Amino acid sequence: MQKGKIGVTTENIFPIIKQFLYSDNEIFLREMVSNAVDATQKLKAMASLGKIKEELGDLTVKVSVDKKKKTITISDKGIGMTADEVEKYINQIAFSSAEEFLEKYKGQENTIIGHFGLGFYSAFMVSDKVEIFTKSYQKDAKGIYWSCDGSPEYQMEETDKKKDRGTDIILHIDKDNEDYLEDYKIEELLKKYCRFLPVEIGFGNKKEWKDDKQIDTGEPNIINVTQPLWTKKPADIKDEEYNVFYHDLYPLNEDPVFHIHLNVDYPFNLTGILYFPKIKSNIELQKNKIQLYSNQVFVTDSVEGIVPDFLTLLHGIIDSPDIPLNVSRSYLQSDQNVKKISSHISKKVADKLTEIFKNDRKQFEEKWNDLKLFIYYGVVTDEKFADKVKDILLFENTDGKFFTLEEYKEIIKDNQTDKNKNLVILYATDKEKQYSYIEAAKDKGYDVVIMDGQLDIHFINHFEQKESGTRFTRVDAEVADKLIEKDEEQKVSLSQDEQDDFIQVFQAVLPKDQGEFLVSFNDSGKDGLPLTITQQEFMRRMKDMSKMGGGEMNFYGTLPDTYSVVVNSESPLIGKIKKAKAEKLGEELEKLRKDIKKIEADQKKIEDKLKDKKEDEIPQADKDKKEALIKKLEEVRQKKNKKLQDFAKKTPLVNEIVDLALLTQNMLKGKSLDDFVKRSVKLIK
Repeated sequence: MQKGKIGVTTENIFPIIKQFLYSDNEIFLREMVSNAVDATQKLKAMASLGKIKEELGDLTVKVSVDKKKKTITISDKGIGMTADEVEKYINQIAFSSAEEFLEKYKGQENTIIGHFGLGFYSAFMVSDKVEIFTKSYQKDAKGIYWSCDGSPEYQMEETDKKKDRGTDIILHIDKDNEDYLEDYKIEELLKKYCRFLPVEIGFGNKKEWKDDKQIDTGEPNIINVTQPLWTKKPADIKDEEYNVFYHDLYPLNEDPVFHIHLNVDYPFNLTGILYFPKIKSNIELQKNKIQLYSNQVFVTDSVEGIVPDFLTLLHGIIDSPDIPLNVSRSYLQSDQNVKKISSHISKKVADKLTEIFKNDRKQFEEKWNDLKLFIYYGVVTDEKFADKVKDILLFENTDGKFFTLEEYKEIIKDNQTDKNKNLVILYATDKEKQYSYIEAAKDKGYDVVIMDGQLDIHFINHFEQKESGTRFTRVDAEVADKLIEKDEEQKVSLSQDEQDDFIQVFQAVLPKDQGEFLVSFNDSGKDGLPLTITQQEFMRRMKDMSKMGGGEMNFYGTLPDTYSVVVNSESPLIGKIKKAKAEKLGEELEKLRKDIKKIEADQKKIEDKLKDKKEDEIPQADKDKKEALIKKLEEVRQKKNKKLQDFAKKTPLVNEIVDLALLTQNMLKGKSLDDFVKRSVKLIK
């Protein structure tokens, strides 16, 4: 029997392994099985070269659990090891010192496994003893037994217990990790890390439910698929196979929009399949769906920073031997090969989208609303991607027609260019709720696009920064006449006194709890709506951004909502209110206006008298008279406003017109909506 110390210069290598990898100790099984698969593939390679003549037999890597003995065994029929090879690959680990190691790799805990060839030693994260029975494929090779109890001490000797070629590794699980002795736990880890390894992995037999209990079928339970779809040539795969594979990865998802098969061998090796899933709402729920593999061994599904951020919304698998298997994510994110892969994937996605657009625009248009989220996310966050896809960005108008940006500019340039030579793209976020505003814009000869996606507001802001001379305005940001500013001046038929009266009338019944309402006037013709409520584009957009983005935008979220209330001076209904006001308040209002004008005239006289005097030169009597006039003017104005406000509240038509305007903005709810319905019934009668 040979005894010795593992070739390290520190007594503390095993505590270091446990300490550094405790949070990720489940990878021990991946390392053990990966080593077994490597040994099996090496055997196959030697057989293909004619160096092994005999039949290879069953090469399944087998994993088994013995709860009584508290062991996990990983067995392979691979290339095996001689005593010299055990000495070389197991006993020799070169570290200058534990202290230097700890200092150098502080904060990069996961880098030690694999990076230092320590894959086998990950077994000691969960074991207090590890045994190896191995026999080389070489003729007349002897069986070798090796064991270690988690200290640098080991023993090694020849054994006749190992009669077959290959290696058995027996892990004696320590007290802290006995949950790994549960079959379900081991099967879970095998499916997570090993489900696509290129050699069959067996874990016990398949079981089925019969008479309310599980029955052993006697059929081997093979965990993995040895030739997953991404390892095959795209030309050999049917579309339905891609969908089947997608649903195998994501059983609860709808069919994907389409897929991209990656197959690159220069300047790096990269294979995989990426899918564009159908995304309904919450972006965050869809992230972490790309699985990263290295030679069919699972690495991570947390790929932020490894692929471009906008592509984290995609689903599927990326596999590259150029991606280091056993390193931390921070290492991956800074690795130059990984950065090249990330850039290539972004280019490949852009190329695929362009190819579909050019070859089958109809299909591209049909899928646009499912693709838009990915594309807009990419445009906003990745300048190179934005440049590649700028010619295939589509705008869908309210009639369901699609246009590229250049096509759309050509269509709207004559009618939707404002007085400052800016091209104005009108958009709606809800075709149904904003229907009346859309129709009013169409009546003016304008076209309206639909921008109802999660990232559309971010895209609009980004677009306006890049495309000078083009701006977006939501279709309900103004009345139709003012959506696109023209040179012609707007005039209204109402006098200034009448406008002042209507401001008081409508302010009296507008809902104070829903924001601030500013009343203005325009001429929208006899067929125009009597009253229109709009929200100014900039403020509404900033408030929308605050709901989504946070950060500096939070400031706008704290501000009250501000709305414009536009009175159509030519509406017959406004005329009716004007007539009713004159009948009920005409004489009183006229008298109050005369009183106001007289007080204002008296104020002007005293201001003229005192204009050249300093404050200390003004007699107290004049000061008192000036103060009394101010107070009297306020009282008369308040009296006039009170009469107008009482008139408004008692006039059903005023309330009806305001409620109709609120209804178009989805601002009429609860009791207010119920009152509106009841009032409408009475008015119809």
